[in-house]
Amino acid sequence: MKTVSALVIFLLGSILLAGSWTYANAAPGETGFANGWPELVVTPRDAHWHSFADYLSRELTVDFTIHNANPAAVAHGVQITGAASTSGVSLSTATPVSVGDIPAGGDAQVSLAYFVPVGVSGFQTNISGSADAAPLPLNPDPPSSQVKLIFIHHSTGENWLTDGDGNLGTTLTANNYFVSDTNYGWGPADVDEGSGTIGDHTDIGHWYSWFAGPNKATYMTALYSESGQNSSYTRIASDPGGANEIVMFKSCYPNSGLGGNPGDAATVGANPLRGQDAWSGDMTVANVKGIYNDLLPYFAAHQEKLFVVITAPPLQSGDTNASQAANARAFNSWLVDDWLDSYGYDNVAVFDFYNVLTSNGGNASTNDLGAVGGNHHRYNSGAIEHLIATANNYSSYPGGNGGGSHPTAAGGRKASGEFAQWLNVVYNRWKGI
Repeated sequence: MKTVSALVIFLLGSILLAGSWTYANAAPGETGFANGWPELVVTPRDAHWHSFADYLSRELTVDFTIHNANPAAVAHGVQITGAASTSGVSLSTATPVSVGDIPAGGDAQVSLAYFVPVGVSGFQTNISGSADAAPLPLNPDPPSSQVKLIFIHHSTGENWLTDGDGNLGTTLTANNYFVSDTNYGWGPADVDEGSGTIGDHTDIGHWYSWFAGPNKATYMTALYSESGQNSSYTRIASDPGGANEIVMFKSCYPNSGLGGNPGDAATVGANPLRGQDAWSGDMTVANVKGIYNDLLPYFAAHQEKLFVVITAPPLQSGDTNASQAANARAFNSWLVDDWLDSYGYDNVAVFDFYNVLTSNGGNASTNDLGAVGGNHHRYNSGAIEHLIATANNYSSYPGGNGGGSHPTAAGGRKASGEFAQWLNVVYNRWKGI
């Protein structure tokens, strides 16, 4: 962790940059490109009274751009920790202000409010903050305070959550997450589909409507404020209040019936799968990759939320073929290993539910949770392990509640056992803990 400071001069009506971010407590030669540290430059963009009421109360809003000038190092966990100003001006915004991660060569925007006494026409402010050049060690501990989480799902997700089945609800509760969920019939009318509610539609093509379509603000506003249960599971008795901080979303197993070829590149531009269900003829490797790429701008614009993709579970062997199964395997591995390579932030993560459900302990009623071999996605010995040691692209847990490719309770409990610490690591990384 390095403390940084910047000196900026403001003249009401004009803004002049008088300094840039430095690592105030770094030893000589310790900072800079050669040593792998991000180099942050703060530039004021605008100073304005946000409203007439702010003018009367003398609260001036100043907008900044923070640029990471290092083309090779991500600035992790950037925060504004304070500001010392001249002429009786003081920072009104509560600190610390979390800016989040700034990609190598990238920018972040932040606004700070200052109290400016009557008669002051200009002032200098010395902004201080902090950043890390490298990720912190992985932390598998539960959050220290309750965290609100919402899970978008249908039947397989319901089974996974349910007490006595997959037990995810009780597992997350034990890790200090206040869990709410959506299911069939939940939420605002699906204006994009033209029928039903947005909660009715959770196939991969539908994620475009949720997170990228013209009505996303309506859907997401409802989602962030939802605190109800639409499945049967035990959760923390008292709602801690506030909006949901974590958004988990999962499509069901029909979405593992993919056409195309395993190595197909993502569709760019107009995508025929947008808004379509899992039975669309446009369910191909290229198109589903394109849909997930379409979601990233929304995620990048909402660093205050953690978005957790749960890959669609595998189909049982009788419900698919070798080509579709290989495509599903390749696509889900792409999500885990490649999709976020150029994203640059820590507020999106992928849990490979598909992979976890492709090995068992001998039969569909016996799982291999904790086994050295098999297929897993888990925290293990200080690292996240995405292990594919069993050559199988079909469900190893068919015949659960609802029949067919619905995973058994054993499969759900394996996933719960691996998911909880994985989520803790992801959450703590996002928070810089």
